[in-house]
Amino acid sequence: MHKTRLLGFLAMLLVCTHNSHAEEYQLAIQPILPQKELVKDFQPLADYLSQATGHTITIHTERNFLFYWTKMRKGREGFDLVLDAAHFTDYRIKNHGYRVLAKFPDTVSFSIVTGEDSFILDAEELIGSRVATLPSPSLGALRLEEMYPNKVRMPHFVWEYNTTVVVDKIRSGDIDAGIIPSRLASTYSDLNIVLTTEPVPHMGLSASPDVPEDVVSKIQSALLNADKTPEGKKLLEALRLQAFQPADADTYDGYSRLLEGVFGYNSSVQ
Repeated sequence: MHKTRLLGFLAMLLVCTHNSHAEEYQLAIQPILPQKELVKDFQPLADYLSQATGHTITIHTERNFLFYWTKMRKGREGFDLVLDAAHFTDYRIKNHGYRVLAKFPDTVSFSIVTGEDSFILDAEELIGSRVATLPSPSLGALRLEEMYPNKVRMPHFVWEYNTTVVVDKIRSGDIDAGIIPSRLASTYSDLNIVLTTEPVPHMGLSASPDVPEDVVSKIQSALLNADKTPEGKKLLEALRLQAFQPADADTYDGYSRLLEGVFGYNSSVQ
């Protein structure tokens, strides 16, 4: 009887000890899509990293870039791991001590697009017109603002919360143009590309300094070796990537300057 109780106690102790080492980390993703779509599209990444680390990785989203930027400026709360654009990645590195672990391959640029019946050939022709973008400080919005430094001579910016709505409104004639990722723009045969911005490094996955080093190492290894395992290849297929690429602070250095002029930006910390 005593032996049975002892064995039962030891078994419970082992379970409790094992569970005490399992932590939960939030993976924040910039709001480039509606929240439900973000969770659906990036759940395979969270599941893959959970399996690789032995911890629970959950996806964290915000409603739009305004909420996202506000929370980002306050510090690291809710952002253990982040998959983010170049300007935000550099901002976190410089202001909150984040470390980049890997990045999506290649670069990202944005294109101003119009409907197929439009005869607009130059960005200057859009002054006074309705041009849609995701809210500032999304990368597309910041690139659009760069093109029109004169506040008197600029388009009327229309804030939309995902690129699908932008494209639909261009097609319906509700807006005159929009700025969307260039790769996405190239998939629409009924859109005209007016202008394409300079490319920046693609999204990077970075970790808060609060995440333990052993967890960071496991995540980085899992990402950079994803193309070498069946589980990793399945993830890459879900994300439509061929591989993750190595990245560090130098990869994104300087891109946070795109945030200059955005409410709450603190250049003295840079």
